[in-house]
Amino acid sequence: MKTILYIIQKEFKQIFRNKGMLPIIFVLPLLQLVILSNAATFEVKNIKFGYIDNDHTSTSRALIEKFNASTYFNVLTDFPSEALASSAMLKGDVDVLLQIPHYFERNLQKEKYNKLGVTLNAIDGAAAGVENVYVTQVVQRFNQHLKIELIQTSDQQIQPTIIETIPLFWYNKTLNYKTFMVPGILVLLVTMITLFLSGMNVVREKEIGTLEQINVTPIKKSQFIIGKLFPFWVIGMGLLTVGLTLAKVIFNVPMIGSLPLMYLYTSIYILVILGIGLFISNFTDTQQQAMFIAWFFTVIFILMSGLFTPIESMPKWAQVVTEFNPIKYFVEVMRMVMLKGSGFTDIFPQLMKTFFYALIMNGLAVWSYKKTN
Repeated sequence: MKTILYIIQKEFKQIFRNKGMLPIIFVLPLLQLVILSNAATFEVKNIKFGYIDNDHTSTSRALIEKFNASTYFNVLTDFPSEALASSAMLKGDVDVLLQIPHYFERNLQKEKYNKLGVTLNAIDGAAAGVENVYVTQVVQRFNQHLKIELIQTSDQQIQPTIIETIPLFWYNKTLNYKTFMVPGILVLLVTMITLFLSGMNVVREKEIGTLEQINVTPIKKSQFIIGKLFPFWVIGMGLLTVGLTLAKVIFNVPMIGSLPLMYLYTSIYILVILGIGLFISNFTDTQQQAMFIAWFFTVIFILMSGLFTPIESMPKWAQVVTEFNPIKYFVEVMRMVMLKGSGFTDIFPQLMKTFFYALIMNGLAVWSYKKTN
């Protein structure tokens, strides 16, 4: 036990003496959480909106005012012709183009029916889909208001029946996207820092030649690995603490669930990441090699974790692959505990899968580490 404590003491001294590693530990997590939580969003705002008003009536102007009043659209200009509007769309000056036909108001009054032309810049298909939903919502609200006016001004004594839906939003009452993203960014923060540091630290011993000196000492393999990885386990838990504090203070993310439960799962999850880092370091000779390999797997794990895109939207083969992705389970657990208040029984399946993942990865890491006496 004393041997392990001496190794741990040596590792902490070595970490804090390395001036290149200190910014990665203390500065990068803060920037990562603050910047990514604000930048990583699927909300579409400030949509550049243009229109062609071929009717020039009070009804067409009222419809344009509906778009102007919306917080999502930035109404730019009235294009006098379709050619100019198409040119603006080609240059990227307009994202959504609304075309109001001739006799728009007259046809609504006589035939109670009309069509609107909507052109969307669909280079970004996801954004175009959201923009189409926004346009449809504005038109539907305008249509409902118009129906009421037409019935009230007609000779019929029939009063319109309005069906109103009352939405109830669970787990994110304000519909703030940061509430959804911050727990996922916390996962990235803990994962990337602990993986890169653990992988680079062992390889650094190879580069400076101290690993060979340690290998010829009476230190056992298990003692060396525990002493090497434990400091980064502590750093990972510290990063979680800093991240949760910033999430509450800066972004006011609700934390409904149990903090000890989050720390319990994270403590097991970090063992998985440390095992992966040690496994990578055993097959690399330089820190650059370790960084490239770690980054390669990290990008794949992140993109297939459900952090940015729903797993249900992935192909079937990708959904099967995600079952072997440890980041997926951490993202699920963080959102379940923080936002839903899930308990131990709720996260038990993810906890057991992560526990077995930790056993397998650390077993492979210990097996692949070669120590010569």
